Amino acid sequence: MIPSTYPPKDEIARLTARMLLEIGAVHFNAETPFTLASGLPSPTYIDCRRLISFPRIRATLMDFLTITVLREAGFEAFDNIAGGETAGIPFAALVAERMALPMTYVRKKPKGYGRNARIEGTMSEGQRVLLIEDLTTDGGSKLSFVDAIRETGATCGHTAVIFYYGIFPETEKTLGDHGVRLHHLCTWRDVLAEARAAGSFDAATLAEVESFLDDPRGWQAAHRG
Repeated sequence: MIPSTYPPKDEIARLTARMLLEIGAVHFNAETPFTLASGLPSPTYIDCRRLISFPRIRATLMDFLTITVLREAGFEAFDNIAGGETAGIPFAALVAERMALPMTYVRKKPKGYGRNARIEGTMSEGQRVLLIEDLTTDGGSKLSFVDAIRETGATCGHTAVIFYYGIFPETEKTLGDHGVRLHHLCTWRDVLAEARAAGSFDAATLAEVESFLDDPRGWQAAHRG
């Protein structure tokens, strides 16, 4: 069922941050930083995959993601919902069900046997495809998925995520230069504000996280190695 009325964007952001904190998806550790996929350190880590195990929160956030896309892109803007391997696959399936659209998924690379396909499911030339993933940091990983979709003759001008880091200014330009618009539910700023309001972490940890958010590249350079 397609949701038609939900809270405004700022309230969706606050509630999403609250839910991510509630299920333990948010991790802050300034003393022993996490290592990101890029190899760089970070005092923050988000695990959106945990959402699949919490049905009430999962359902609410998928409603939020669906209505966000419909509001920002249009109610008849898409013909196919594609999930990025692997974290985007369950969320794409849930959004596709709500929008009553076909669902596909995109492999990170050809599987190396059989049809050697990157697209699983049925995607047709001319279809307007929405790419769904769990999160984005700098937007770079989305480009390969978008290119694989476009190689089928379909178009892909939008990607939607639950969580957007929102701290690297090049992200939306990277996507925009590739003809892709980003839709998201919340950012690290929303999570930090909600964590402070809820007292989820001690003040020193939150202060260090804010320092990272204010200057992520500087913080990483200072804590590398």
